[in-house]
Amino acid sequence: MERALTLIVPVYNEIDGIENAINHLRKIRDGSDFKFEIILVNDGSNDGTENILRDLPQKSGFRVIDHPRNRGYGASLKTGIRAAQHPYIAITDADGTYPDELIPEFFDDMTENNLDMLVGARTGESVKIPLVRKPAKWVINKLVNYMIGTRVPDVNSGLRIMRKEILERFLHLLPDGFSFTSTITLAMLVNGYEVKYVSINYKKRRGKSKIRPIYDTLNFLQLIIRTVLFFNPLKVFLPISLPLLLGGFIVMILQAILYKNISTVSVVITLTGLQILGIGMLADLIVSKR
Repeated sequence: MERALTLIVPVYNEIDGIENAINHLRKIRDGSDFKFEIILVNDGSNDGTENILRDLPQKSGFRVIDHPRNRGYGASLKTGIRAAQHPYIAITDADGTYPDELIPEFFDDMTENNLDMLVGARTGESVKIPLVRKPAKWVINKLVNYMIGTRVPDVNSGLRIMRKEILERFLHLLPDGFSFTSTITLAMLVNGYEVKYVSINYKKRRGKSKIRPIYDTLNFLQLIIRTVLFFNPLKVFLPISLPLLLGGFIVMILQAILYKNISTVSVVITLTGLQILGIGMLADLIVSKR
C-alpha cells in the first residue's frame, strides 16, 4: 500500500488557536518523507475562523472544505474521509492539545507494523483533561473495557491514524457528534482489527471546549451500548437475563421448600429472564450470520 497520509482537522470556532495550528501542521507536513495532504473542515465557524481559512493561499497545500452550518465533529471527519486522496487517514484537533509532531513517527509505526489503527492514548506524564470531564471519561472507559473484554487506555482520543478502507466499511455506523472516535474504537476492537495504543501528553486547549459534559456523556453511553449490540449483543443481554433467571429459580425453590407454593412473581421474573436471554441469543445469531 502506498505510503501516503491524509490528515483531517475539524475546525469550529477556533479563532484563538487556528493560526498557530496551521503553522504547526505546515512544518510537520513539510518535514515528512511521505505524501501528506491536510484537509481542514470548517464546520460552520462564525467567530472569524472562517475568514482565516478562506484566506489560506492555494500554495499553502491545505485543502479547506466548508460546511455552511455546524454539523458536528463526526460529520466533519466523515466529510474529510470522503474527500481524502490517500489510503491512510489521520485525525487531530485544531485546539493545540495533541502532540501533532508525533504524526510522522506514528505513521512509520503504522506502516512498518501493518496496523489497522494507531491511537495516541492520553496517559502520558502531562495530561491536562478538565476535571469536569474526568468522571464521565472513567465511567465510559470502564463500560467499554467490560463490553469488549479488554483494557482500552483511551476510548475517545482525537489523535489517531486509521486505514481508509476500514473506515469506509463502518462509515454508515459512525455518528456525526463527538462519539465518532468512541464508535470507531469499538468497531475496530470488536471486529478483531490490529490496534495499537501509544502514550502521549495532552495539553490544555486554546479557546473554549465544545464538549457538553452531561449531554455528550449520555450520548457516549448510549452509543457504546448500541455499537456493542450491533457487534456482540450477548455482552448486553447476558448480564440482564442471568441474574433474573438465577434469582427467579432461587425464589421458586425456596418458596416450594418453605411454603409448598410458588408465587406468580417468581414465575414472571424467571420467564422475563428467559425471554431476555432468548432475544439476546437471537440477536447474536443474526450478527453471526451477517
